[in-house]
Amino acid sequence: MINPASALKKYLHECPETIGKVVDFNAATDGLLKFDFTASNQNLNAETFADTSLFTAWVNEQLEKNNCRYGIGGYNEHRTIYARSPLFDNTDEPRRLHLGVDIWGPAGTPVYNPIEGRVHSFRFNDHFGDYGATIILEHQLGDLRVHSLYGHLSLASLDGLYEGKSILKGEKFAEFGIPAENGHWPPHLHFQLIFDILDHKGNYPGVCRYSEREIYLQNCPDPNDILTFTF
Repeated sequence: MINPASALKKYLHECPETIGKVVDFNAATDGLLKFDFTASNQNLNAETFADTSLFTAWVNEQLEKNNCRYGIGGYNEHRTIYARSPLFDNTDEPRRLHLGVDIWGPAGTPVYNPIEGRVHSFRFNDHFGDYGATIILEHQLGDLRVHSLYGHLSLASLDGLYEGKSILKGEKFAEFGIPAENGHWPPHLHFQLIFDILDHKGNYPGVCRYSEREIYLQNCPDPNDILTFTF
């Protein structure tokens, strides 16, 4: 029996016309900067990423210096930056492995639904280091059900939503939030795919313990298969 991740790859390969953009991007003119938030990045210290203003200034400086529209990265990345919040240290083993892809860019950046679907749930996860405003969509791709999670949004993105609301492919339905609305992070989008959402509503772990890596990666396939960004 084919596993869900392989089934998703097969569907995306056979039906590319059903997949749209998540953010505006022109490969001919827009640069992408691959961010590294592991311990190997010696250019980002703990003092900087612990302070939202300093961290935001660092992100903006990197994008400007490299003439890039977005910073990208993070799937299956063991990150040191989660030490900035006790939210990720509330177990015997700290959570450090990132399960989505982050797209770093200005607050107000439009977010589009890449696959026709409906609103599964939404919530304002208002804790330091959390998602802030969050939307989860549900999609049916042939026989495969997939959920997409959008974290660190503006609060206005939640206006008018209700569970079951249809969101068309290509429809703008959200935007990047400011730190006060996005969990106190530099503006960016956390984009994550999830097969089995279990009983979660408006939230799902975006970071897991390394010892749980295989379990979570099986349930959260690589979002790059939809984003198709190249460097």
